[in-house]
Amino acid sequence: MSTINFESELRRAGAHSTHGWRRLVFLAQRYLLGTIGLVIMVMFVWMAISADLIARYDPLSVDSAQRLAAPSAAHWMGTDSFGRDVWSRIIHGARISLAVGIGATALGSSIGVIVGLVSGYLSGWVDLLFQRVTDILQALPLLVLALVMTAALGPSLPNVIIAIAIPLIPTVARVIRANTLALREQPFVEAAKSIGMSETRIALRHVLPNTLAPLIVLATAQLGSTILTEASLSFLGLGIPEPYPSWGRMLSESAAEYVRTAPWLVIFPGVAISLAVFGTNLFGDALRDILDPRQRG
Repeated sequence: MSTINFESELRRAGAHSTHGWRRLVFLAQRYLLGTIGLVIMVMFVWMAISADLIARYDPLSVDSAQRLAAPSAAHWMGTDSFGRDVWSRIIHGARISLAVGIGATALGSSIGVIVGLVSGYLSGWVDLLFQRVTDILQALPLLVLALVMTAALGPSLPNVIIAIAIPLIPTVARVIRANTLALREQPFVEAAKSIGMSETRIALRHVLPNTLAPLIVLATAQLGSTILTEASLSFLGLGIPEPYPSWGRMLSESAAEYVRTAPWLVIFPGVAISLAVFGTNLFGDALRDILDPRQRG
């Protein structure tokens, strides 16, 4: 284990300013792709928060007179087979995707941290038991396990979050466990034990904070996977139910029947999904490099 001195790293890279905002500018210029990813993420968050203000129509409003209208000044991204405005549905669909992505990532990461910390710190039969459970969960791909969980729980927003969060637990648990096994042998842990500090307090106050950097990187990377998984579940009819707008369900409703006659029904939801996943992946890669310079390529 080695301690990363961010001051020296910044000075070595050429950032001599002591002002925080100038450091942010320096990092933004140094990790340009990560900055682009962050801008994309901020854009989607802003869209989700301001959906009621920037959406031009009610995303659930049906207008048969405007059925399958091509993109125009009135409907920037056209309308679907029910006459609903595609732009408004994509804007409101960002709320669904971010709610599922952030909710599932937070829930899966929280449980994974608990499992990994307990497993790595206590070791012994507890570690053996937890590792066998995570092996079973990790044996199935994320989408397959999410499909099984969604089919068992039923299609709804809370159930989709739970169904996607459970497959994330093993990955987080293994990362936290690996870091915990290394940290529990460090001198500062022995020093805490020597002064009579309880095992629980040592794990929470000294070991857990030192595992947060890899956790942040992993959670950011998993956010894109959860958004893509939600879209896949909705595409298969097991995700967010109607009438709520979901990018995956928008593709499912139009991909087969209208891909030739109304391609905007496929292009715009597909671009939204791709941009969201692309942005989180770019930002996650840059965040990994910033928090652990040893992994820079």
